[in-house]
Amino acid sequence: MALNTEEKIEPEKPASSLSYSYAWRALRHRNFRLFFGGQSISLIGTWMTRIATSWLVYRLTKSSLLLGTVSFAGQIPTFLLAPFAGVLVDRMDRRKVLVWTQVLAMVQSLVLAALTLTHRINIHEVLALSVFQGMINAFDMPGRQSFLVQMVEDRGDLSNAIAINSSMVNLARLVGPSLAGLVIAATNEGWCFLIDGVSYIAVIASLLLMQVKVSAVKRATASMVDQLKEGWEYVSNFVPIRTILLLFALISLMGMPFVVLMPVFAAQVLHGGAHTLGFLMGALGVGALISALSLVVRKSVRGLTKMIPIAAAIFGIGLVSFGLSHSQWLSLLLMLVTGFGMMQGMTASNTIIQTLVPEDKRGRVMSYYTVAFVGMAPFGSLLAGALGHAIGSQRTVMLSGVACILGAIWFWSRLKVIRKEMRPIYEQLGIVQPKIPVVVEEEASTS
Repeated sequence: MALNTEEKIEPEKPASSLSYSYAWRALRHRNFRLFFGGQSISLIGTWMTRIATSWLVYRLTKSSLLLGTVSFAGQIPTFLLAPFAGVLVDRMDRRKVLVWTQVLAMVQSLVLAALTLTHRINIHEVLALSVFQGMINAFDMPGRQSFLVQMVEDRGDLSNAIAINSSMVNLARLVGPSLAGLVIAATNEGWCFLIDGVSYIAVIASLLLMQVKVSAVKRATASMVDQLKEGWEYVSNFVPIRTILLLFALISLMGMPFVVLMPVFAAQVLHGGAHTLGFLMGALGVGALISALSLVVRKSVRGLTKMIPIAAAIFGIGLVSFGLSHSQWLSLLLMLVTGFGMMQGMTASNTIIQTLVPEDKRGRVMSYYTVAFVGMAPFGSLLAGALGHAIGSQRTVMLSGVACILGAIWFWSRLKVIRKEMRPIYEQLGIVQPKIPVVVEEEASTS
C-alpha cells in the first residue's frame, strides 16, 4: 500500500521539464520564467535605491537617529495595512494587484530621481516618499508571495520556486549595492533612483505577458471583517505558523535593522565611503545568495524546520562578531556569515509556511508573514537608530545579535510540538509517509 500511495502522490512531469535540471525545475513553468526574467532586472534597481536612500539621508543629516526614522516611515504603513491587504489579495486577481503596485513603485522612484537630480530633495520629501513606498509594499508583498502558486501551477515545484526567487533576490542584493556605490561615487544618488524607475518596466511587461488561469481567481462572499478574523484565528491557533512568525518578528525587530546602521559602520567604524557601504552590502548579498542556492538543490522541505533556529543562531553570532570588528576585510567576511544565516532562516520559514497554508487563506497568512518580516522592522529601525545614537552603533548591533541567539534557543525548545502538528499535513501532501500504528501491526501478525 505504501508503494501505491507514493506513486499517486508523485506529480507527473511534462516533457518540457526534461530540459531543466532538478535544481531549477520551477523554471519549466512559462509564467515563472517570465517573472524570473523581469524581476531579476527590477530587483537590481530596487537594491540600488535602498542603498542610495540610506546614503542620501546620511549625507543630508549625518544622523543615526534620522536613518532609523526614515526606515521607520517607509515600513510602518506595511505593519498597519498588510492584514487588510491580505484580505484583498485573497479576493482579487493577484496579477492585477502586482501590476498596479509595480506601476506605483515606478512613479515613486522617478519622483525621487527628479527631486534628487535637480538638487531639490530634502529630508521631509524623503520621509513622505518612503511612506508612499511602504503603502505600496503592504499590497505588493502578500500579493507577490501568494502569486507564486499560480506561476508554478504544480505545487510540488513551489519550494523550488521560493528558493529560486530567494536566489534571484540575493543576486540582485549582490549586484545592486555594489553598482549603487560606484554610481554614487561617480555622480550622485539621483541616478540610482532613475535606474530603478526604468527597471520596473521589465517586471510590468513580464506580468502582462503571463497567461494566468481565470479559475485561479476566486471571489469571496464573506465580509472583509470576517475574513480578517478568520485569517487571524488560523495564524494565532496553528502552532507551527504562529511559532515561526513569532521568531521572525523578533529577528525583524532586533536583527534586521542592523542594515540601517551600515552607513555609520562604513563611514565611522571602517573609515570608508559610499563604496565601502556597497562592499558591505554586497558581501551580505553573497552570503545570502550562497544560502539561497543551497536551498535550491534541496529535493524536499523535510529537515527545513530545524534549520530555522540554526539559521537564527548563525545570524546572531554574525552580528555580535561584526559589532566587534574594526577591520574592513574581517567585517566583509562576517557579512558573508550574517547574510547566510539571515537568508537561510527567511527562505526556510517562507517555504514551510507556503507548504502548510491552505490556498483559500494564502493571501491573509502571507500578509501576516509580511507584518512579521517588514512590519516589525520599522519599530526595529527606530529602536536601532535611537540605540545607535545613545550607546553607539557597534554595541547596538551586538545587542541585536544576542536577541537573535536567544530567539533561536526558544524556537529549538518548541521543535517537538511544531513537528507533531505539522506531520498530518506533511502526510496528506505525501512529504512524509504515514505512521503505521503498532496495534495494527500486532493484529496483522496475529491473523
